[in-house]
Amino acid sequence: MNWNEIKITVPVGDLETAAAIANMAVPYGIYIEDYSNLEADAKQIAHIDLIDEELIKKDRNSAVIHIYISSDDNAAEALIYLEERLCAAGIAYTAERVTVNDEDWNENWKKYFKAFEIGKRLAVCPSWETYDNKENRKVISLDPGAAFGTGTHATTSLCLNILEDTVTKGAKVLDIGTGSGILAIAACLLGADSATGVDIDELAVETARANSKRNNTDDKTGFFVGDLADKVSGKYDIVCANIVADVVMRLFDDVAGYMADNACLIVSGIIDIRAKEVEESAAAHGFKIIKAPTREEWHAYLLKKA
Repeated sequence: MNWNEIKITVPVGDLETAAAIANMAVPYGIYIEDYSNLEADAKQIAHIDLIDEELIKKDRNSAVIHIYISSDDNAAEALIYLEERLCAAGIAYTAERVTVNDEDWNENWKKYFKAFEIGKRLAVCPSWETYDNKENRKVISLDPGAAFGTGTHATTSLCLNILEDTVTKGAKVLDIGTGSGILAIAACLLGADSATGVDIDELAVETARANSKRNNTDDKTGFFVGDLADKVSGKYDIVCANIVADVVMRLFDDVAGYMADNACLIVSGIIDIRAKEVEESAAAHGFKIIKAPTREEWHAYLLKKA
């Protein structure tokens, strides 16, 4: 399969807003080049002081957002949306569109996906790297491919932090919009008895299954193709949905039917301009906000039935 790559260059000061807009347009297949804190990042992430001369020469005032859209989707429409939102936000930008093949796509984003730690108990490590686990963390080995969910994005990171504090031994977890399967896998590593993942994208489901096998959680997980929870049965102690505001609000209509007594609902993927709307919708459906962490311009919620 070929992919359309859209490269959006913006000032570093506008990067967070521009990245949020990009994720609303295409909530998967994006990576960011930002060299503004190159020296500090190199020391923190790679633990090195010597940096390649090519990287030293990179522009420190601009950042590049790379967005990948499959050839089956409408790249022109996405580009128009991005340009309209960036203009409305008053962000100066340049845009470039090119076509790449699967091999190029995989190699491009792999350069920017490195091992990192989340919370007090978790770490995420690309499947092609090794992680020095000095703190005895639960390590998620991941190869997300074209599926959303490396843990680097604020929405996924927020979910993982809530999961870390919420999962109890023996819990049953449902992950709606599972993407790479990262939340379902993390839940099992944290002590859940089982995790079911659902995604509308068949490729994401295949990726999630492969990642679960890689983490030796495939005996506790099950992944299948479906729209929200339309094919789900049974009751769950924790339901996760790291998607977008409109879909989260649609989920509120039926999700209580899949929640056991005293179950938790974790939702994320909500940009700040939609947060109040989601909070009002949650309350209207009888949910009480237990936690509402934020990161950058994104909101997540831990909810329970009032």
